[in-house]
Amino acid sequence: MTKLRRHVARTFAALALLLGLQATVSANDLDDAFAAYKRGDFKTASHLLKPLAEEGNAEAQETLGFMYATGQAVPQNDAEAARWYRKAAEQGYAPSEYNLGVMYYLGRGVPQDDTEAAKWFRGAAGQGDADAQFYLGALCYEGRGVPQDYAEAAKWFRKAADQGNASARFDLGIIYDRGEGIPQNAAEAAKWYRLAAGQGIVEAQLSLGFMYDQGRGVPQDDAEAAKWFRKAAAQGNASGQLNLGIIYDQGHGVPQDYAEAAKWYRKAAEQGNANAQFNLGFLYDQGRGVTRDYTEAAKWFRKAAEQGLVLAQYGLGVLYGNGQGVQQGYSEAVKWYRMAAERGNAAAQNSLGMMYVKGEGVPQDYVQAHMWFDLATAQGNHHALENRDRVAAHMTPADVSKAQQLARDWLAQHQQ
Repeated sequence: MTKLRRHVARTFAALALLLGLQATVSANDLDDAFAAYKRGDFKTASHLLKPLAEEGNAEAQETLGFMYATGQAVPQNDAEAARWYRKAAEQGYAPSEYNLGVMYYLGRGVPQDDTEAAKWFRGAAGQGDADAQFYLGALCYEGRGVPQDYAEAAKWFRKAADQGNASARFDLGIIYDRGEGIPQNAAEAAKWYRLAAGQGIVEAQLSLGFMYDQGRGVPQDDAEAAKWFRKAAAQGNASGQLNLGIIYDQGHGVPQDYAEAAKWYRKAAEQGNANAQFNLGFLYDQGRGVTRDYTEAAKWFRKAAEQGLVLAQYGLGVLYGNGQGVQQGYSEAVKWYRMAAERGNAAAQNSLGMMYVKGEGVPQDYVQAHMWFDLATAQGNHHALENRDRVAAHMTPADVSKAQQLARDWLAQHQQ
């Protein structure tokens, strides 16, 4: 659920707050050190901070640790950064407790250790540090360094969320959405998703779009769904691009526009999204929003099929069977039909049955044909029902019985 690494850029955010506050120590050297740091004179700052840090001043230790972490006027050295953070953290200085927790979480300058990370995050979180509260909640949710505890995760996410932490707001929305550790509440989930989405969290924008699309926790509203999918899509989120493409494809919440659908499908497809690849291929196959081009259809079907998308496997089989966009090849058609048929696609099962009837790409085999028709018929495929009855007329009762047993065996094996 929680992608902690996406928050690493905010690891040392506490320093900015530190430098923006009036120093609590009256020593002129500390004031001078912070003034030098603010104006970018890091060499003077480090020169002034070092003796203060060695004397035990936690603010100086924190700042010196940050300078080692980032290589400002001193050689970049994570171990030294961690050493200075520890000195301040052991005095209960919250920004350093948080930063030392991050060092342990990432294994920077210290061995990676989730238990130590949780310990230091807890110290800072107890003092109200929102970032530490978020990280501690994430570790509780994932059971890393602490026992997995969704209620405890929700508690810390809420504390951070109430302080405006966008990532915590999103994760609290997820917990409400799933009902983990707290009663499931779609309206509360939508509330927290909205707050995080408004702060630019792309996953929250996507989640809120789904809430509006499905009418969960909010009134069903295609236009609102399109709005939030568009925000996610504009940030380059492939799922947002796919879903915005679907909205234009179907004309839900926006005027139907196949060209716009193709545009957004392409953006997601180029990022490797299999559903977008199939949908773009289908538009090329049908000539909707783009010039009909079976070669392009085959290209995108293949990309999605190779990722295991069943509909794309079936579609690629059709193109090989018809020789559209690819050189006609019944063996290739059978290969892709079989992949989709084995995954339970009724249309592919019917098509594979026809290949056995005609002996195209496989030896003619009415028993195999009947088996695949039977499986497709069980899913309500009317073409398969007609085909099964036709092929049965050319089979002995013993062969029909054998085919039926093969179908039962297949179902037993695939329903386990």
